[in-house]
Amino acid sequence: MQYRRLGSSGLKVSELSLGSWLTYGGAVDSNQSERIIDKAYELGINLFDTANVYHKGEAEQVVGKALAKYPRDSYVLATKVCVPMGEGPNDRGLSRKHIKEQCDASLRRLGVEYIDLYQCHRYDPETPLDETLRAMDDLIKQGKILYTGVSMWKAEQLLDGVRTANALNLNRIIANQPQYHMFRRGIEQEIVPLCKREGIGQIVYSPLAQGILTGKYQPGRPYPVDSRAADPEQNGAIVHLMKEEQLLKVEKLKVISARNELSMAQLALAWILRLDNVSSCIIGASRPEQIEENVRASGITLSEADIEEIENILQA
Repeated sequence: MQYRRLGSSGLKVSELSLGSWLTYGGAVDSNQSERIIDKAYELGINLFDTANVYHKGEAEQVVGKALAKYPRDSYVLATKVCVPMGEGPNDRGLSRKHIKEQCDASLRRLGVEYIDLYQCHRYDPETPLDETLRAMDDLIKQGKILYTGVSMWKAEQLLDGVRTANALNLNRIIANQPQYHMFRRGIEQEIVPLCKREGIGQIVYSPLAQGILTGKYQPGRPYPVDSRAADPEQNGAIVHLMKEEQLLKVEKLKVISARNELSMAQLALAWILRLDNVSSCIIGASRPEQIEENVRASGITLSEADIEEIENILQA
């Protein structure tokens, strides 16, 4: 496993990280979840990402319990705040009240004394940005969190966050968590250049496009019975990506992966890691074997010719 700095901070994170969206505390039982997390840790993954809203806190509990056996200083724990956790008017958003209360709740569920990376899960237009950043800065000063990150913020929101933190002399945002994969490349135009300039690293999620880029879905054929697309409880995030033209592109990409003796998943992950502003790719897994395959993408450098050929396929 190779490691990269998270933005311009001194924190080192594994090129592949393990997430818990749609899996732990839900579709994957706790015993299997622990085996997957153990395998990830064994293979050098040190960044584990979750959120308070994932299965209303159950994912945090599963992740915290599985990691409890390991030295706390040997892994980087990331979670999030913003998305509604209840029906009350203050059970959502990025107010000082909600951030403080949800941080304490996440610490209890995770069973730890501090969170390495605490992320604003969305932008909150109803809360002054300085209130949010001051609240996060206070948590750092209290030792409850070590670093601040965001997820799904637009370029102008990120820039406002950087400028506000600088003006108030607050601890700065060091990480952004966007969706990024071969079929969703919106961050390349504005967000990546901005983040490179401001020292913010990308921790990208859904790098395999919900499994489409593994190559297991083939044009004109039924979905595999054990796949996410075939499961009505899990396929909500994938059905809109299941387009014939994209599946045909994956078939062409398989030629490049085979030539390089890589799986399609490894090719897709290595393609993302070609960007030096990407600090880590969050992978999901329902079986330990998936971890074993995906971690082999770390350290792979694709040739310029391969990158150009991939680009031609994607742009066709």
